[in-house]
Amino acid sequence: MRSPVALFFLAPLVFGVAAHGQNPPQTQVPATQSRTTPSKAATPPPKGRSAGGDIGSGSGDIGKGAGEGAGKAAEGVGKGAGDLVTLHPVGAAGNVGKGAGEAGKDAGVGAVKGTGKIGKGTGKLIAKPFHHSKKNGSPETPSPSGETPR
Repeated sequence: MRSPVALFFLAPLVFGVAAHGQNPPQTQVPATQSRTTPSKAATPPPKGRSAGGDIGSGSGDIGKGAGEGAGKAAEGVGKGAGDLVTLHPVGAAGNVGKGAGEAGKDAGVGAVKGTGKIGKGTGKLIAKPFHHSKKNGSPETPSPSGETPR
């Protein structure tokens, strides 16, 4: 009878020591060394989100809106079921309706925001060949004297 009791108390200790042994050692910087931080002027300003980032963010917004909508619908149905069990049918109908309305709002907002971001990213992808062609001087431009290069 003693061995299961001892095992019950020693098992967490053994697992704790094993887990502690797997953590890498923490190194501390001595106080005599100064820490240098990069200056704010040296870092370039952040660029806008890429086309793929816009599309991915838009997809995330659609999913987030659908998830929030499902949560609101479940919350309304749960409250309505609770009211129905406690014999409050008017409150139950109101809670179910409120949950459905909030679910539709959240899903609609997420879909519109996401679709807008996806459209913005798609527009960037479509416009990319046209905007980047201006960086290189095209050889088809006529010279100022009107002569053709040989």
